[in-house]
Amino acid sequence: MATPSHPEDMLTQVTQLWSMLDEMSESTPESYHRFMQQQLEDAKQYCAPPEPHLCLQTHILDPNEKSLFINLCRWKRVPAPKSPTDPIPLSAGLLEEVSDKAELYSIIDIAYNPTVLQREENQAEMDHLISLTFKYIEEHYNLSLSPSYHIATFTLKGSLKRMKQSLRGGPVPAPLLNKNMRNELTLDPMKHNLGDKDHNNATLLLNKNVTQSKVHLIEEIASMELPEEAITPAYELTIAKDANRKPLKIELKVELPKVSSVSECELSISRDDVIVEVPEKYRLQLDLPELVKEEATTATFNKGKGVLLITMPIP
Repeated sequence: MATPSHPEDMLTQVTQLWSMLDEMSESTPESYHRFMQQQLEDAKQYCAPPEPHLCLQTHILDPNEKSLFINLCRWKRVPAPKSPTDPIPLSAGLLEEVSDKAELYSIIDIAYNPTVLQREENQAEMDHLISLTFKYIEEHYNLSLSPSYHIATFTLKGSLKRMKQSLRGGPVPAPLLNKNMRNELTLDPMKHNLGDKDHNNATLLLNKNVTQSKVHLIEEIASMELPEEAITPAYELTIAKDANRKPLKIELKVELPKVSSVSECELSISRDDVIVEVPEKYRLQLDLPELVKEEATTATFNKGKGVLLITMPIP
């Protein structure tokens, strides 16, 4: 079905669709039921939030040298490439500069379809994907990055809330290059009908015969997500100290009586804050009294008591 260019055409197509569904529900109710179930499942996956996958640490060499953390995220909203030779769609948040008590660094969030990130099972393909990610960041933000990197021990730099807001407010999925497109790059603004708020959208295209790849662009549809307002759970924060009164660790107990499984919890730890989220039920964000080792943090959930215990060692 062609994309309508006028509101009247859109109304006509919607009317035709509803007529078709009414006819299907009467003539083949089983097919109608399967069709509607599939649409609901597709909508559920489309509205699912991005999830952290792994975090890369590298360095910006120019214009200003500093550390760069790249959060690679899984997001079903980003379409998978149609074939191994097609461009790889991605969704990118804004490049953010962060200054904490210890260092100055930048963060960017990059989301791919989960099937793309399964490439880490093949080291050569994963190295290629990371190389293309670096190239995208360099071209999009006019930076020079160090080619060396390492995978951090934590999967997400910064808070889960910040990452979700960054990706949901960032550019719509744009195609990266396939393996035959490495040498000829240029940036070209993407034009679509979302208005001025999407002025940051961009895509990588071939320099020769520049044509936009026919990947489906994903648009934000906020009305599809109607979460209930989360409440702040009861909690207890304590600092364990040694015999010399030196702080050793921070323990945070969070009461989550409506939670039946730890899989419902989303936990994000940084050096100086912690966020606990249970979608549509609870949300707790705390600034920590001491800097902690985020990579050494552990969390256990007591299902019987409905209590989440987070233990954060202090360096």
